[in-house]
Amino acid sequence: MKITVDADKCEGHSRCYSLAPELVDVDDYGNAFVLNEGQVPEGMEERAQLIVDNCPEFAIEIQEG
Repeated sequence: MKITVDADKCEGHSRCYSLAPELVDVDDYGNAFVLNEGQVPEGMEERAQLIVDNCPEFAIEIQEG
């Protein structure tokens, strides 16, 4: 499983970072970017879904595979 962040949609709310700092980080403006090339470590799948569900801008997506 991988996650992606659409930088054009991200508004810098940083909810994803507060919920899963193991999966994403934020820049100085609060805009998110993926860690580990977006690879979700085993056992973190629920956390990945949590940040997708909590992004108010729908900027985070899960890609299976």
